[in-house]
Amino acid sequence: MTTHLALLRGINVSGHNMMKMEALKTMLENIGFQNVRTYLQSGNVFIDSDEESASKVGFMIKQEIFKVFGHEVPTIVITKEDLELCFKNSPFLKEKEIDTKKLYVAFVSVALKSENINDLKISQFKPDEASIDGNRIFIKYAVGAGKTRFDQKYIEKKLNVTATIRNWNTVTNLLNMFNE
Repeated sequence: MTTHLALLRGINVSGHNMMKMEALKTMLENIGFQNVRTYLQSGNVFIDSDEESASKVGFMIKQEIFKVFGHEVPTIVITKEDLELCFKNSPFLKEKEIDTKKLYVAFVSVALKSENINDLKISQFKPDEASIDGNRIFIKYAVGAGKTRFDQKYIEKKLNVTATIRNWNTVTNLLNMFNE
């Protein structure tokens, strides 16, 4: 049995793609996932499955959400190791007196190469900063996530990927949940 973390993008945000977590949990159990548990109302779902492939699990979840709720919801499935690498590889955590409220991680659907950072043209968003590490983009917003154009839509358009962003507090809590 493998534990997966499904990151659903764009549900229960500003009245868009509304779905109750209890209904989502029941739906996932009905298609065979076990030990389903959610964190927050914004689409962080742990599941246990005999299926080891994260991409297959993501496809199953996305397909069932559309069938049951009628919503097209981008879904990225990650592992505990992905979250652990956030702490190990974030260049911003190494800075003295870092304000973790300004740190975010964009999880993307494919592994990126470090040279993909050039495709993002991050210099036009200074003083915001970003760094690529596999299927993660570490982001440090100078002012805040709500006041930048360097967001999930921009990342998806520039890199032709699916992406979903989580703040550092959520990343920390999700890793803690993996360890429970």
